[in-house]
Amino acid sequence: MAEDKSKRDSIGMNMKGCQTNNGFVHNEDILEQTPDTGSTADNLQHSTMSILGSQEPDFKGVQPYAGMPKEVLFQFSGQARYRIPREILFWLAVASVLVLIAATIAIIILSPKCLDWWQEGPMYQIYPRSFKDSNKDGNGDLKGIQDKLDYITALNVKTVWITSFYKSSLKDFRYGVEDFQQVDPIFGTMEDFENLVAAIHDKGRYTDYYIWHDCTHENGTTVPPNNWLSVYGNSSWHFDEVRNQCYFHQFMKEQPDLNFRNPDVQEEIKEILRFWLTKGVDGFSFDAVKFLLEAKHLRDEIQVNKTQIPDTVTQYSELYHDFTTTQVGMHDIVRSFRQTMDQYSTEPGRYRFMGTEAYAETIDRTVMYYGLPFIQEADFPFNNYLTMLDTVSGNSVYEVITSWMENMPEGKWPNWMTGGPDSSRLTSRLGNEYVNVMNMLLFTLPGTPITYYGEEIGMGNIVAINLNESYDTNTLLSKSPMQWDNSSNAGFSEASHTWLPTNSDYHTVNVDVQKTQPRSTLKLYQDLSLLHANELLLNRGWFCHLRNDSHYVVYTRELDGIDRIFIVVLNFGESTLLNLQNMISGLPATVRIRLSTNSANKGSEVDTSGIFLDKGEGLILEHNTKNLLHRQTAFRDRCFVSNRACYSSVLNILYTSC
Repeated sequence: MAEDKSKRDSIGMNMKGCQTNNGFVHNEDILEQTPDTGSTADNLQHSTMSILGSQEPDFKGVQPYAGMPKEVLFQFSGQARYRIPREILFWLAVASVLVLIAATIAIIILSPKCLDWWQEGPMYQIYPRSFKDSNKDGNGDLKGIQDKLDYITALNVKTVWITSFYKSSLKDFRYGVEDFQQVDPIFGTMEDFENLVAAIHDKGRYTDYYIWHDCTHENGTTVPPNNWLSVYGNSSWHFDEVRNQCYFHQFMKEQPDLNFRNPDVQEEIKEILRFWLTKGVDGFSFDAVKFLLEAKHLRDEIQVNKTQIPDTVTQYSELYHDFTTTQVGMHDIVRSFRQTMDQYSTEPGRYRFMGTEAYAETIDRTVMYYGLPFIQEADFPFNNYLTMLDTVSGNSVYEVITSWMENMPEGKWPNWMTGGPDSSRLTSRLGNEYVNVMNMLLFTLPGTPITYYGEEIGMGNIVAINLNESYDTNTLLSKSPMQWDNSSNAGFSEASHTWLPTNSDYHTVNVDVQKTQPRSTLKLYQDLSLLHANELLLNRGWFCHLRNDSHYVVYTRELDGIDRIFIVVLNFGESTLLNLQNMISGLPATVRIRLSTNSANKGSEVDTSGIFLDKGEGLILEHNTKNLLHRQTAFRDRCFVSNRACYSSVLNILYTSC
């Protein structure tokens, strides 16, 4: 009996192992039927053949089920009702990927080049000796700049431009460089610069790096090789007793000109560039580039007044400088500097900027430093023509704007500056009432605005001083210490004496006071900087001139794809009344003031048929319209754009195929 039961259990297990699973799990609660003992042998034989038999399995009538073997899977996968949907999904996936790739390529091709860091926001120019003293010696230094980086950040400044801090005689307080790879001790140490940007090291100079020529020197009197004059007056040749020759200097005798016709000199300058670039410097400004070369023939330059006695010609303005400026080959040297910097611009996001300063050139000659269409020189030559305005009017401002935009090569990037270390400060040159309107002009023109330190709070020149220097000390009047607060030395230094005196108005004109005043010059500057950073109309849009006269200048900023424009109204004359409806057709009766030099007007409405402007007042008006001026034939010759782009509000992107 026990033996029969054991056989039944064994046979039952064999039969259970051969049952077909049609996609369902057997319920263990279902009672198994006891197999017929009479057919045990047959069942056992059948079971064994099912497992070990070599014949192909028959799947006819079998439905798909989870966990089916590959043989069953292949039987179903080849059927049309399974194969066709699978192929459709596959090709849809392939098509989707191709569409995404094509869309990405199209966006890349059609999108305008992203603005580089030197285009995105304002530059802030610092004369380091006058910005902040950190070691109480009365001189500003690099550590002082580092201590005030939070303030610079609060101005929304994208680029800090530090004027020369190399080791020098400081005879002209800027250009008299003795070593381009050493920090002058007045400004700090190597470690200070490492903390601010990078480290430095020392490099030497050689006598054949300068321009030498035989000359006569007897009884203390030198007879120079020709009549060439220094920018600061008198002969540009100076006798050297050691070499018994004269060397050439376009500026001061402590600043001998480098011989850029010597390939070793050019390579030395490139090594200096590489040195600083490897330390993380983001760009260079090349000053006085038109003086790089001089004629090799050494012929006398022509007198402006040909009847003047030659021996009395001692001032630079009394000669035409055809042989000592802008010589053939000068632009080739500038391009070679650009090529050196390009070698360090290959890393994404690390483009190295290059600017040039042409020194009293006409605008048409200055813009030549942009380079040729396929041969780049400077990213932009510095546009300091607004700093040359000793009196200001709507007409004079308009002339500077249009002269630059009309002469600038197509596709290049403009820049604007209202002050600098070599010009009188804005308030002293034009008056306090023009500070805000000039800052508004700076931030509403297309391109990069450049601010000289202190202009954001309306600093003025100091009174004339006597430093017992041979240099023209009048140029020092705009280099006075930065006015931080109303403490001793305006918060610039804790020393008992500073290298230049602070302005007497520092008790009221300083950063701390203006930070707490909602209508201060500093607050308006910050609002303008923020608006410029956040508005495509200002940092990407078209500039369209509407009208100007001796009092005012009016222009718009607009961009394809954005159905609104900014109307900028700036008054540089006496109080005046404007009718904008006579300038723009279809203008509504009132428009909103987005920003004003008088902050009390911000956000209010103004009557477009009669806008009253005080002297030095400026408005940025916002007007919703689809009728952009640059599309209209009447304004076609009065609109400019640097890098043309259009905006898609649907995709929230910029593209170029407008």
